[in-house]
Amino acid sequence: MALSHRRWSGIIIMYFVYILKSLNKNWYYVGSTEDTSRRLAEHNAGKTRSTKAYAPFKLVYKEVCTNKTEGRQRENSIKKNHALKSALLADIS
Repeated sequence: MALSHRRWSGIIIMYFVYILKSLNKNWYYVGSTEDTSRRLAEHNAGKTRSTKAYAPFKLVYKEVCTNKTEGRQRENSIKKNHALKSALLADIS
């Protein structure tokens, strides 16, 4: 798959879909972002309401997308398709 990235002032911006695993509970979170390190830190700091009760997390899956639109579509497809999410998690376990 050829990757095309958005450019801003000569900087290439990549987009990612990621899965976090709660270290305290048997719970996973699927998201998308331009910066997985920043998002992981935000989730672990309790800055995301939907994940605050499940922190801390570790990053268990990351996938590069060609752009933000593709990233959001892929995130939504993983969230809606439990078989796909289970398959991805089985591959990393």
